[in-house]
Amino acid sequence: MYDSSDLRKGLKIIIDGAPYIITDFQFSKPGKGQALYRCKLKNMVTGYTMDRTYRSGEKFEPANLDQAHMQYLYNDAEGYHFMDTRTYEQVTLTNEQVGEAKNFLKDNMEVDVLFFQGTPIDISLPIFVELKVVKADPGVKGDTATGATKPAVLETGHKIQVPLFIEEGETLKIDTRTGEYVERVKK
Repeated sequence: MYDSSDLRKGLKIIIDGAPYIITDFQFSKPGKGQALYRCKLKNMVTGYTMDRTYRSGEKFEPANLDQAHMQYLYNDAEGYHFMDTRTYEQVTLTNEQVGEAKNFLKDNMEVDVLFFQGTPIDISLPIFVELKVVKADPGVKGDTATGATKPAVLETGHKIQVPLFIEEGETLKIDTRTGEYVERVKK
């Protein structure tokens, strides 16, 4: 069991029988009285978000989540399809469950799928992925102030800001946590 003092961003707990993740957390200690823990919680099954305030001493049940290493296959009208590489079992996640991760998913990419009571609810991408640039306008000569960037479209269709020297066809290392360019990959 977790105590209210254990609450922090990213912690997964059970509330009313459903798994929630803490997406934002604030601690406040008024001059008199108990400490307050203000949390923004996201239901990991439905995506519903809510704000709750807890007092010190409250108890929380940890979310019992299973994780399986799976391979991304494809997406269609039903959702995003993944296959367990050991059992060849396939699962489907909805567009809402995949969320922003869809911007970095490539065919055959290895990801971790989270399960709650046997139902897939979320995916975890590798921290860095390598994606090819399919469209990038040329940098304008003389437009070389420090930190100058231009838009580029990746092979997944996601648009990011890249340095002016990046050209079409190059492979880039992207941080999936922030969605930002990290470096150019030498091939």
